[in-house]
Amino acid sequence: KQVVLQRLREAEREVVLAEFEDKIGTVVNGTVQRVEPRVVRVDLGKASGIIPQNEQIQGEYYGIGSRIKVFIKDIERDNRGPQLILSRGNEQFVEYLFRQEVPEIENGAVEIKGIAREAGRRTKIAVASAAPGVDPIGTFVGGHGTRVQAVMNEIGDQEKIDIIAFDNNIEQYIKNALSPAEIAKVEIDEKAKRARVFVTEDQQSIAIGRAGQNVRLASRLTGYELDIEQIATPVAKPA
Repeated sequence: KQVVLQRLREAEREVVLAEFEDKIGTVVNGTVQRVEPRVVRVDLGKASGIIPQNEQIQGEYYGIGSRIKVFIKDIERDNRGPQLILSRGNEQFVEYLFRQEVPEIENGAVEIKGIAREAGRRTKIAVASAAPGVDPIGTFVGGHGTRVQAVMNEIGDQEKIDIIAFDNNIEQYIKNALSPAEIAKVEIDEKAKRARVFVTEDQQSIAIGRAGQNVRLASRLTGYELDIEQIATPVAKPA
């Protein structure tokens, strides 16, 4: 009897989850059901899913009964039956939020070229314009920063969002990606997908960022391994 009931429950879950199959890659609203040491269980109405630790926003508080938006990442099938995997910490979640705030993405005036994210800390998003005269960064930031603020309201103010201009010139793209640091010059090794980035002493810590975060995200965004090197600042000769 136990085995039959167990099989029935699994079959029911399969039917319910099959309905979510075509929702993979979208964001839905849910209610926090239970908070466990490694996962947060979220009720989605017809089904429930889990946000594993590596898909959570670092430092975010999940109160039982609170309403949250979640990205449907995958349906995982293992010996315990099918499981809906949810995320708030991946890049696609941020992309979805921007798509809600920036209608110009839908009409093709601007586009997102890449996102690198460390959830709860920092996100770098590279944007470009496909229409003449459109400022892509201004479009994403919004008047008085309203658009970027709406995204931050959802993911939390502790996460910094850098919106940078994409550039087909990889040297310029790397310079943009390492913003807010000012870069003196970039030497690219196309074959090894590496770049030596030269900065003055006062810009070095900005380029690297706290615990290497700025250079790490810029590397992921550009697809190049970036080595930050200090350039000697010329000493003024006494008159």
